[in-house]
Amino acid sequence: MMLCNNLEEVRENIDRIDHEIIKLIAERGNYVMQASAFKKDENGVKDTGRVEKVISKVRTKAEEYGADPDMVESLYREMIARFVTMEMSEFHKNL
Repeated sequence: MMLCNNLEEVRENIDRIDHEIIKLIAERGNYVMQASAFKKDENGVKDTGRVEKVISKVRTKAEEYGADPDMVESLYREMIARFVTMEMSEFHKNL
């Protein structure tokens, strides 16, 4: 992480990071949609056990990287919920 000299540099770095985050969310979404083809039923799509494993992992990573684990958990729960909705729609198309 570099130390910025002014607000413009801070904003440029935030924009750069946002770009990468969005790109990675899109990539994650692509894999989520692929996963629907391997699921046998709606319970497999929802897979609450897997969700909790992911939450546990991201909380640990948040602590490791110095991020707020509660915020990261909240963001992931929202993202996962939206991906489950997308995946459920894709799952029903493939029936």
